[in-house]
Amino acid sequence: MSVSTTSIPAPPDPMLIATTLQTRLGVPFKLASMEPLAGDASNRRYFRLHVEGEGSPSLILMQLADPEGFKASEEAVSGAGTVIHELPFLNVLRPLAQSGISVPRLYFFDDTAGLVYLEDLGDTTLFQAILEGGEAAIRRYYPHAIDTLIRMHVSLKPQAADPCLAFSRGFDVALLMWEFEHFMEYGVWVRQGKKPICADHEKVCRETFNAMAEYLADQPKVFTHRDYHSRNLMVHGDQLGVIDFQDALLGPATYDLASLLRDSYMALDDAFIDEMILRYREGMCAELDLATQDDMLLTDPVAFRRLFDWTSIQRNLKAAGRFVYIDQVKGNPKFLSDIPRTLGYVRRNLERYPELEPLRLALTPYVKEWQ
Repeated sequence: MSVSTTSIPAPPDPMLIATTLQTRLGVPFKLASMEPLAGDASNRRYFRLHVEGEGSPSLILMQLADPEGFKASEEAVSGAGTVIHELPFLNVLRPLAQSGISVPRLYFFDDTAGLVYLEDLGDTTLFQAILEGGEAAIRRYYPHAIDTLIRMHVSLKPQAADPCLAFSRGFDVALLMWEFEHFMEYGVWVRQGKKPICADHEKVCRETFNAMAEYLADQPKVFTHRDYHSRNLMVHGDQLGVIDFQDALLGPATYDLASLLRDSYMALDDAFIDEMILRYREGMCAELDLATQDDMLLTDPVAFRRLFDWTSIQRNLKAAGRFVYIDQVKGNPKFLSDIPRTLGYVRRNLERYPELEPLRLALTPYVKEWQ
């Protein structure tokens, strides 16, 4: 499994964009201005197109790093043998929209130029809304985020007539172990200056990681966004718009839940997390038959919480390693400040389970926040 490191492209030609707006969007728009937007950790670039004409006052232009680059995900994926014929973002957007999930409307995809013209959902992420609105915003929006997650997990199913790429790949042991190894390489080895790791400690880590990967991979799988957190949810009127879903795959129900509630960017009160987990369990049970509820551990709060916590450990370790990778490989240090919070989640979850104490002890010499 590999990760794309394609360089960021030069800005697109305004003349090409102006022509496209006039001729390819159904309703002609005249380009007034093009505003570059702050990027994320990906190789894609985004621009806001201010236009003159009826309808939307602006559009979002997503520029791919390479018109053919969509064939390789920026995240490691399983199902490497799957032949990709369509831009994953568009392939996954379609069933999300059909299921009633609030996602950006597609206006046009210029596959030759690698430009995607999308509905503008605004600038306010859930993260920003909470920074401005505090506890009231948390109470207002997180239940909506949970309900959206339930709809995704219940409604999105494989369909032969319009196959979604997400259902051809999933969190198997190999992929989960790749993410654990990503943490060991960047979150431990690179972060501590490439100093050797004690062989005994490394052995404990890899054996425990493998056991955790087998446990997570053995769970029933649902459609999984893979990056469902406060910076990928847009406050859009009374709805939360979902973005950045192109790496969707099959995974345990707790993966997206852990991404949202153990968010690297937003610390939530433990009692509120308990409340949201209960909302998720009850919402899922209302939609599923009893046998499926039992298989997914939804009827056993202790077992489900254990699965949630172990998924959180895996997800947060991967994120911590990823943040170092983004700094060292992509030259973007903006996520380094989120590492202490992310690793703090991991330590507290490891302390909840005696069987994971050897892993905590083995990692502690290499995690400065735990010392």
